[in-house]
This record gives sequence, structure tokens and C-alpha cells, in this order.
Amino acid sequence: MTVRSRREVVTFKHPFRIRGIDRLLPAGEYDVITDEETIEGLSFEVFRRIATMIIVPAKGSRGLVTEMVSIGSVDLADAQRIDASASDV
Repeated sequence: MTVRSRREVVTFKHPFRIRGIDRLLPAGEYDVITDEETIEGLSFEVFRRIATMIIVPAKGSRGLVTEMVSIGSVDLADAQRIDASASDV
């Protein structure tokens, strides 16, 4: 079974919360890593998501130390949707 990791940068315009992290995170760019594994036995290559993680400032740090936290892909999508619909005031 093959596992691959994809990295993408997501941007939040406003401070945000995401399920699984017990604090408000500041606006900014965040690396999101998605691990996927192959589904065997098919005539073409297909991957399924097995983990989604986000790299955030460690609690109590001033952005100098980071931690990788496992999150749900739906929770990430919800946080992005809420951020996109928030007013810029």
C-alpha cells in the first residue's frame, strides 16, 4: 500500500476556531498536510484520505514554535467557509 502526503497553504483572513483545537487561532497562512493511501485492486490509481493535519502556533508561543494537530477535513472546510463569509469590518 502506498501512502503519499500533500501539502497546501490555506489562508484565513480573520481569527478562527477549528474543531479539535481549544483556542482561537490568528488570521494568516497555515500549512495543511493530507495523508492519502492507495486503494488496491483497481485498474487505475485511486487514493483515499487517511489523515488531515494543520500546523499552528504552539499554545503560549508567539509563532516561534509550531505544532501539528490532527483535524477533520470537514472541520477545515467549515472553518474556511465561516472565514469567507465573515465581514471584513
